[in-house]
Amino acid sequence: MKKNYAKVGGARPSSLLYTYGPGAIMDLPHFTVMPLGLDSWDPIWRRRDGIPTINAPRLLEVVRMMLGHQVAELRPFPHQPNLTSFSREGSDLGVPARVFPQWMRCTGCDRLGPISIFSYHNTNPYRPDEAQFFHQDCRGRRGRNKGKRKQPVVTARYLLACADGHLDEFPYDWWVHGGGSCSAAPDAPVLTMDDRTSGRGASAIIGCSSCDARRPMNEAQGQAGRAKLPRCRGRLPHLDGFANGGCVREARLMLVGASNLWFPALQSIIDMPRFDPAEQVRDRADLIKAALGDDLSEFADQPKFLRALLRGKVDVTEIDDDDLARTVAVALAPEESDEDREQRRADWEPIDLLVPEWRYLLRDPARERHQDLRSGLTLSPRAVDESMPDGVSRVLAVDRLRKVNSIIGFTRIDELDRINDVSSRLVPLTSVRPAWALATEDRGEGIFLQLDEIAVAAWEDRVSHSALWEAHRTSHLRNFERRFSETAEVADPESRLKPPRYWLLHTLAHILIRQMAMHSGYGAASLSERIYAWPDGGDGRPPAAGLLICTTASDSDGTLGGLVRLSKPELLAGIVRDALHQASRCSSDPVCARRTPVDPEDFLHGAACHCCVMASETSCERANRFLDRRFLLNVGGESLGFFGEAHVW
Repeated sequence: MKKNYAKVGGARPSSLLYTYGPGAIMDLPHFTVMPLGLDSWDPIWRRRDGIPTINAPRLLEVVRMMLGHQVAELRPFPHQPNLTSFSREGSDLGVPARVFPQWMRCTGCDRLGPISIFSYHNTNPYRPDEAQFFHQDCRGRRGRNKGKRKQPVVTARYLLACADGHLDEFPYDWWVHGGGSCSAAPDAPVLTMDDRTSGRGASAIIGCSSCDARRPMNEAQGQAGRAKLPRCRGRLPHLDGFANGGCVREARLMLVGASNLWFPALQSIIDMPRFDPAEQVRDRADLIKAALGDDLSEFADQPKFLRALLRGKVDVTEIDDDDLARTVAVALAPEESDEDREQRRADWEPIDLLVPEWRYLLRDPARERHQDLRSGLTLSPRAVDESMPDGVSRVLAVDRLRKVNSIIGFTRIDELDRINDVSSRLVPLTSVRPAWALATEDRGEGIFLQLDEIAVAAWEDRVSHSALWEAHRTSHLRNFERRFSETAEVADPESRLKPPRYWLLHTLAHILIRQMAMHSGYGAASLSERIYAWPDGGDGRPPAAGLLICTTASDSDGTLGGLVRLSKPELLAGIVRDALHQASRCSSDPVCARRTPVDPEDFLHGAACHCCVMASETSCERANRFLDRRFLLNVGGESLGFFGEAHVW
């Protein structure tokens, strides 16, 4: 028999971060698995002498604020590329996972049971997709198969979940026997699942061959069905344990593959230089602390020896001994208390990650293809063509960029707007306080457009007093109050409504993504947006009105330059004009152009649909919310368009 390498599938880093991270359920060809928590990743990493890290100080600061100061570093996925398709350099690395759910149904006889009663086959090291479970003694649905054929089994598709992110196997034995046990075979009843209907939802019928009991799964659906289910046990299958103190939440029926089964809590940055001297000292102090560990305090007052220890690890050649001493003092300073950290976390807003990027993008590059050596960010100034629609004041070509993403937890049933809304709903990725956090690096290119702030501020003041904006504001309030999660109970809905300028820039980004996809060589789903849009709040941060359209790849050194080529002045002006012209009409008009939410409607978009503005979920940072063409152009009888009439160009 060939060696079993226990590989059961593969996935790209982006899918493991955004769709199938720890605690999610991943569909493989013949069954489903759940990537385990980060506790289980440490033995994988110990198979190598050195553990790679991702250097992103600004992102690490935010992760520490969320998870604690014990987080020392950001790590990538345990992966090593193979030199050839037949080599096995990285065969001992990978993301640890478990089969989940572990109840399965035989496709030959409908037998329902845990995986322990079925056999597992995975013997080809080069074909992990052939891993499969079988029912060895299947006699068929009528029991007439005397040859006892081997039949494949598939995952039973029902689970129990609660609002605090716990997930458990569905108690089929308990369910079919009405909350009790089988009278004929209390220890080992023979269960079946009749699931051959084409109806949606919970269409299966659970049966017990031992006592002839039967019960349909549709009784567990909806609000009425929850009263028939057992209480949540607080199970955390990705950590192979249960929540401390159990759980008092009401459990609800969940289907494997449901879109609300797993929502990642992510933080992302575009890596850009930091100019604040205090921030630069903190960054260098972190590197020194990580490089020397406990040795730092022992040799803190010996700069010559410290330089020798840091040689090849941290570059300190550009600072003198006094600066080195100040940096070491920062590295050895006691961390802030958990109370102070929690307060800082409560006051934190998502745009705090964007403000440093905006400040840097406001600076004109010193020259063509100006590169920052540490981050690799490469910018080129671009003139604004005279045929560019009025309102676009500045353009930068982003020849190279690095985007770093980190996942700090996840939720189920409903996602969180902000990580500090209801912290109890954030499911941790480790059973103890984490020592490191998972991150990925994406490299690519992009185009940055900035709108004229004076024009945007005047337009925003006009829009904020309009009937259309009031309709969007009240719809957002209704939507917020009707959400399943507890977020609406502890947060101010007004603080979560994006300002009018965000709607403007968000809609502009979407129509540009559509138009740029036709000229760049990239599909529209490969392009993504990063919106910088907030008014002057008098809090020291400059007002922002800009957008970055970029394309990145997580498993390569960059992209091909087809997007940044579009930043040429005359070419970009034509693309913007064409995009605005296309947005002035929609195949769903006049219905789309006049769509305004009216009580009891609570949708979070206006004149926008999949025919004209909406983008794929890989492109949009807000799940196609906060979009309205009437804020771009005068359509649908409104005269609120920032760019006025489309025929002007």
